[in-house]
Amino acid sequence: MMEPYFLLKWAHVLSSTVLFGFGAGTAWYFWNAHLSGDAGTIAKVGRMVVRADWIFTGGSGILQPISGVLLARVAGYSLTESWLVAAYALYALAFACWAPVVWLQIRATELAEQAAELGSPLGLDYRRVIRWWFALGWPAFAGLTATFWLMIARPQLW
Repeated sequence: MMEPYFLLKWAHVLSSTVLFGFGAGTAWYFWNAHLSGDAGTIAKVGRMVVRADWIFTGGSGILQPISGVLLARVAGYSLTESWLVAAYALYALAFACWAPVVWLQIRATELAEQAAELGSPLGLDYRRVIRWWFALGWPAFAGLTATFWLMIARPQLW
């Protein structure tokens, strides 16, 4: 039987890999669909990206803080260690950006579907949505990247 610490660590590392990997992967595919300029392609890729984000990014995003808190407790860390508090804040930042990003992906997909059905070009509403989607993706990416560093280095910050 596996010790609780190693089981929790495995769950935490695996869910962080899925969270980061799917987050970066779905962003990559959605961005490249956008660069194609083809409304039909954007709509098709957008539907897949939204589904993957809900299932994989969302699911692992829920497991991350649960496994992280349990892992810290089992490992004997105080939940108020400075590096953990900083990680909580960065994770909250990433989530605060991710939640609207998913809504923006849904909206961009709907606008692309409408344009494809009408055979019309992508409009200003679509471009505005994509600008916000792009802008909010970077702090989420940076927040998770910094959280990885904190989990590995565990620095005393204050």
